[in-house]
Amino acid sequence: MTEVRVTLEITEICQSAAISRDELFEVVALGIIAPRDKSSDDWRFEPAALYDLQRAQRLRQDLEIDWAGVALAVSLLDEIRRLKTENRQLLQRLDRFILK
Repeated sequence: MTEVRVTLEITEICQSAAISRDELFEVVALGIIAPRDKSSDDWRFEPAALYDLQRAQRLRQDLEIDWAGVALAVSLLDEIRRLKTENRQLLQRLDRFILK
């Protein structure tokens, strides 16, 4: 069976997210999103990158902060999500040892 892999080119992600190429380069430099192969001159993005970019744009508009602030906010939100997941898993493990 052949696997179909959908990717977005720079132009497509810029149009879909209504962002300029310069802003896209800044977003990538800050680590908010990443192309599949950053060393290539022909950047391609996974569809999830578009979702992450749109999320970042909402933060930028809602909080009225620059891209560097957005990068920090995204990083902190991702860490909170990771910690919540870890906490839930630890609570499930602990629940096995607690007598009810």
